[in-house]
Amino acid sequence: MGCSFSGLNALYDAVNGGGDVWINDNRFRIVRQLGEGGFAYVYLVKEVISDASSASSVGLAKKVKDPSHLSDDGTYAMKKVLIQNNEQLELVREEIRVSSLFSHPNLLPLLDHAIIAIKPTQEGSWNHEAYLLFPVHLDGTLLDNSNAMKAKKEFFSTSDVLQIFRQLCAGLKHMHGLVPPYAHNDVKPGNVLLTRRKGQAPLAILMDFGSARPARKLIRSRSEALQLQEWASEHCSAPFRAPELWDCPSDADIDERTDIWSLGCTLYAIMYGVSPFEYALGESGGSLQLAIINAQIKWPAGPKPPYPEALHQFVTWMLQPQAAVRPQIDDIIIHVDKLISKFSQ
Repeated sequence: MGCSFSGLNALYDAVNGGGDVWINDNRFRIVRQLGEGGFAYVYLVKEVISDASSASSVGLAKKVKDPSHLSDDGTYAMKKVLIQNNEQLELVREEIRVSSLFSHPNLLPLLDHAIIAIKPTQEGSWNHEAYLLFPVHLDGTLLDNSNAMKAKKEFFSTSDVLQIFRQLCAGLKHMHGLVPPYAHNDVKPGNVLLTRRKGQAPLAILMDFGSARPARKLIRSRSEALQLQEWASEHCSAPFRAPELWDCPSDADIDERTDIWSLGCTLYAIMYGVSPFEYALGESGGSLQLAIINAQIKWPAGPKPPYPEALHQFVTWMLQPQAAVRPQIDDIIIHVDKLISKFSQ
C-alpha cells in the first residue's frame, strides 16, 4: 500500500505544481486536471518510461495482470484523495480492498495505488494522501453526456439505451454473484463512464466502489435500522436511493435489490437525463423521500417517436417499493435481452 521512498518528494511536489508523480515504482507525469469533488481530485497522467524499447516489460505493464487494462498511449486517470483523519483513511483502504475483489469488463479496475503520510501544513490539516490509478475514459460520465445531450434536445436511441443498460447489468451481476454478494450502493449516471464507439453503442463502465459493501444485512432493531439509514444518507445518492434505505423497518432483510432500485432509476435517467423522482425537488412542498417511498414516477416528454411503452414498464418493474417483490439481477438480464432482440433489429 505504500510508496517507494524515492518517489515521496516527487509525488508531493508534482500535485503542487512540481515534477512527476510516483505510485510505488512507477512514474507518471500530470497532463491536466479532469475533475474534483470533496477531498478528491482526478488528473490525466502519462506514464514516464525511461527506456521506451522495453516499455512492454517494465513499469505498469509489469504489474498489471490484464494487459487489456493498459493504455496504448500511456495515459491513465489518477485520483488523489486528501485524508484528514483515521476514519477517512479506513474508508479509502476499504475502497481499495473492495475494488480488488472485482474483475469484469464493465467495472472500472484499480490498476495501482499508494497511500503516503504527509506532514500537516498551515494550509491543510490532512495527514495522508492516497493515489489511485485507473484506465482513463475521456468521454466522461453518463451524467456528463446526458447534460450535453439535454442542452441540444438530443436523446439516446432505444437501441443505445438498452445496450448501455445491459452493460451496467453485466457489471452488477458480477458484484451480486460474489460470495458474499456485494452491492454497489451508489449506482447513478455520475458513476457510469461512457466511451463513444463508431458504429456501435457506447461502452459503459460502472465506477466508484467507495460505497460498495456486502449486500445482505439483517436488521433486527430500531437502532440498527436508524444506523443503516444514517449510513445510506452519507453513501447513497438521494435521488437514486431505495425506499428501504430511507425508511428502514426494525425487522428487515436488506439485500442486493437496493441496487435494482438504483438501476431502475438509472435506466430512466439514460432515457430522460434525470432520476424519476427529481421533479419532487422542484415542486412547492414536494418531498423527494415521499416520491420515492410511494414510487410516484412522472414520465416527461421524450424523443419523437417516443420510447416504447415496454421500457416504461421495465422501469416500473424495478421501482417496486417493496424490495421483496423487486426482481433480481438475473431476472433483469433475461428481460433486457428480450427487449434488445425486439428493438435492436
